[in-house]
Amino acid sequence: MRVSNLCLGTMMFGAMGNTDHRDCVRIMHRAFDSGINFLDTADVYSRGESEEIVGQGLKGRRDKVILATKFFNPMGEEPNMRGGSRLWIERAVDESLRRLQTDYIDLYQMHRWDAATDIDDVLFSLTELVRKGKIRSFGSSMFPADRIVEAQWTADRRNYLPFRCEQSVYSIFNRDIERFVLPACARYGMGMIVWSPLDGGFLSGKYKASTDFAESSRIVAFSKRFTGKFDAESQVIQRKLAMVTELEKLAQEAGITLAQMAISFATEHPAVTSAIIGPRVMDHLETLLDCGEMRLDPALLDAIDAICPPGTSANPLTDMPSGTGKESIRRSR
Repeated sequence: MRVSNLCLGTMMFGAMGNTDHRDCVRIMHRAFDSGINFLDTADVYSRGESEEIVGQGLKGRRDKVILATKFFNPMGEEPNMRGGSRLWIERAVDESLRRLQTDYIDLYQMHRWDAATDIDDVLFSLTELVRKGKIRSFGSSMFPADRIVEAQWTADRRNYLPFRCEQSVYSIFNRDIERFVLPACARYGMGMIVWSPLDGGFLSGKYKASTDFAESSRIVAFSKRFTGKFDAESQVIQRKLAMVTELEKLAQEAGITLAQMAISFATEHPAVTSAIIGPRVMDHLETLLDCGEMRLDPALLDAIDAICPPGTSANPLTDMPSGTGKESIRRSR
C-alpha cells in the first residue's frame, strides 16, 4: 500500500476537539481532494466518536483511502475491554468496523506495547484477522527498538505476519527515535508514521511567551489531562519558547512558516513514510496542505540541528518503555 507524505489524523474529531460532525467531514473531503490518501484514527479517540465521524466521511470514497485505526487503550470499565489479548482484539476490531461503516481496515495498529500479554499471542491474533479479511495489515505504535526487534523475531520464528510499520512521536523538539527506533524500522523494512510533528502546538508559531498559554488552549488542556499540571514558567517550557524564537527566524529566512518548516522537517527523514497532521478546523488544514511536497535546504536542516541536535529531545520522558514507569512492575510490593 502506498500512502501520501501527509496523513490526516482525526484525534481532534469529536468531543476531544471539533464536535461539529459535518465540519469534520468537510475537513476530510478537503484533505482527500488535495491528494492525501491516508487517514489515521483510533477507537479511544473521543471513545469511538472519531471513528464514527470517519465512517460518515468515507462514504463514497472508501476505496480511495488507506484507513488506519488502533486498539489497546481502555474502552470501558471492564478489565477485558483493553490491551492486546485475543479476546479484546477480536471484539475491538468488530466494534471499529461497525463505527467506521466498512468491511475492512487497511492498517490496524497496536496503540502501545502490552506488558500483560505475550507478543506471540498478539501476533497470532492479528495474523488471523488478516486471514479473515477484516484487516489488510497491522502495525505498532510507540514501541521501543527492543520491542520492535522482539516482535520481528517472534513473527519470523512462529511464521506469523509481522508488524509492517511503527507509529512514533517525532518532531524538531522530539528526536529520540533517530537513535534506535528509526534504524530498527529501516532494518526490517517497516514503514514509519510520525505523529505530533508540531509538538502539540509548540511548533505552530502560536506560542511565543508564557502569557500566550490560555487555560482553554490545547497544550494546557492536554497537559493537565495526561500529567495533571501545566506550568508555563517551568524550565522545560521556557527553554522550548527560546528555541521557538530561534527556529522562527530560520523559517522566516526560508520564506515559510514555522509550522510548514516543522512538518517538512518530519517528512524529510528518509526513514519516515508519512507525517500525521491533526487539524481541528479547516483553517488549520489549509495552512499545512503544501507541506507534503515541500523540501528543506540542507543548510536549513543543519541550522535546525544546531538548535535541536539529532537524537535528542526537549521534552521530559513521558512514555516509559514496556510499562516500566508503573510501580506494580518495578516494585515487588
